[in-house]
Amino acid sequence: MTGWRCKVCGYIYDEEKGEESVGIVPGTMFPDIPSDWTCPVCGAPKSAFEKIDATDVHADSEQTVSDVIIAELQKWGVKLVFGIPGTSSLGLVEALRKNNSLRYIVVRHEENAAMAASAYNKLTGNIAACLTIAGPGATNLTTGLYDAQADHASVLSLNGQVQIQYSGPGGFQEIDQDAFFRPMTVYNNTIYDREKTVLLLTRAMKYATLEHGVAQLSIPNNIQKLPLKSEHCRRESVIAGANILPEQSVIAEAAEKINASEHPVIIAGWGAYDAAEEIVRFASTIAAPIVTTFRAKGILPENHPWSLGILGSVGAPSTRNMVLEADLLITLGVGFSTFTNVPLDTDIIQVDINPIKLGISPGTYPVWGACSLVIPALEKLCRVRETGPVLKTIADRKNAWNAQRDREADATAVPVRPPFIMNTLSEIIPEDAVISVDVGENQWWFGRNFRMQHQRFAMSGYLATMGFGLPGALAGKLAYPERDVFCITGDGGFTMAMSDFITAVKYDLPIVVVILNNRQLGMIQVEQMTENYPNFGTELLNPDFAEYARACGGFGITVGRPQELKPAIIEALNSGLPAIVDVATDARRFPSS
Repeated sequence: MTGWRCKVCGYIYDEEKGEESVGIVPGTMFPDIPSDWTCPVCGAPKSAFEKIDATDVHADSEQTVSDVIIAELQKWGVKLVFGIPGTSSLGLVEALRKNNSLRYIVVRHEENAAMAASAYNKLTGNIAACLTIAGPGATNLTTGLYDAQADHASVLSLNGQVQIQYSGPGGFQEIDQDAFFRPMTVYNNTIYDREKTVLLLTRAMKYATLEHGVAQLSIPNNIQKLPLKSEHCRRESVIAGANILPEQSVIAEAAEKINASEHPVIIAGWGAYDAAEEIVRFASTIAAPIVTTFRAKGILPENHPWSLGILGSVGAPSTRNMVLEADLLITLGVGFSTFTNVPLDTDIIQVDINPIKLGISPGTYPVWGACSLVIPALEKLCRVRETGPVLKTIADRKNAWNAQRDREADATAVPVRPPFIMNTLSEIIPEDAVISVDVGENQWWFGRNFRMQHQRFAMSGYLATMGFGLPGALAGKLAYPERDVFCITGDGGFTMAMSDFITAVKYDLPIVVVILNNRQLGMIQVEQMTENYPNFGTELLNPDFAEYARACGGFGITVGRPQELKPAIIEALNSGLPAIVDVATDARRFPSS
């Protein structure tokens, strides 16, 4: 018994099952079917059918290529797949349906799928996958995958592909995906040969894990459905992690430079996020204030005695001054973005796990290694200093900055001022919450005025793409279902991704979305002002966001006055539903502007 496929529509006639709907009984061989018989799906003649070859070693396999791919992802610890099903990915979708170890989150736009996968890795360090169709599904992933690439987030992108590759103009949903994904990936391939399925998948996971970026595999539609015995496939493994410690001579020379300095300052970046305890011990040994990049906000609670806050455009002037007064900067996993603006004319000891990033300036002493290993090794060789004067300086400068932020949080201003919103959120958001921050004025005010405790937060860092906030919050709730999850966004960023608020409702993900609704692309308005352009093209016509939340099956509430804000957020948090708190706020960054 074998099968015959219609070359027009893909219908398969199974000799064992027959086709009783048109009077062909089970067991009827295809050659015995009357010559005038036609395909029961599309009406194609019998001559349009081709025999399915089932003579190879995999023919009796109970698994398909798709089943093997999903099973391998399970072995790698992948738990979430974000995407939208479609024609060229149905084999993979069916494999997901049969394997209940992975959760398939069907979103409303592929960009949000990629954003969520990127955010998931930023929040947990674990890899999530995207799954889309060929052509437009693949192209829609682009912005989210570029976000992952820019922020060195590990993501696996699985994409369906048409059956016949690159047949030329006129192909349906056909693009050269190998060429398309190449600029945004650390690994990029297509499975043309089912025998290479496990090898290419394990290699993709290996690159995504170790090179901290996007790995992409395209799987043609016909390959997805072929039988495959995984034991006949070659595979690769991956080391647990890049725990690099430089030679002792490198550590010793760096320690000598630290011991020779009088006013060292530590700058902690995203690459040191998991080394908070080591950094604090190091700071207390060498009496160095700790400042952070924006992405590393929250590596220490902002009321920690060694923490001086963020360096950069959202940080305090006193933090900038402390850095400028330093005679040595010790940068730990710092990306050196233009917004952080680390002064490069100061002596720098630069610690980073990525050797390409080392040597940021001629006066830099590079130390290639993992911050969690390098810092304790340095501490052992550094002289212990008196901490009292430095701690007093940090406290005095921080108190002055806090007093300034308190003055800015006008509890009487209508529309509600952003500093007041951030002060209120600082009071209400639990210390173990997860926060996803969008790009725009809301992000600027969050960085400057939100007082971080032990919350975990994610944002679109180097790409700085609007629309990150909502899918980031979805990823946060899926990663930490027991925690409260907040999305802080603007009206511009939210409307770019708002279709997936209903995804939160569908999957019962009670997140709280706080929208700073100023009816403007507020950051662009500020940029036009600072560049002496007249304001143009930034006004937004918005729907009733609270009503939209209710229409989706969630909770919605509108805030127009300062005294309404705290009760509204608490009510949203206690609703047990995905919630939107729509706050009418001031578009002006500076009240007098």
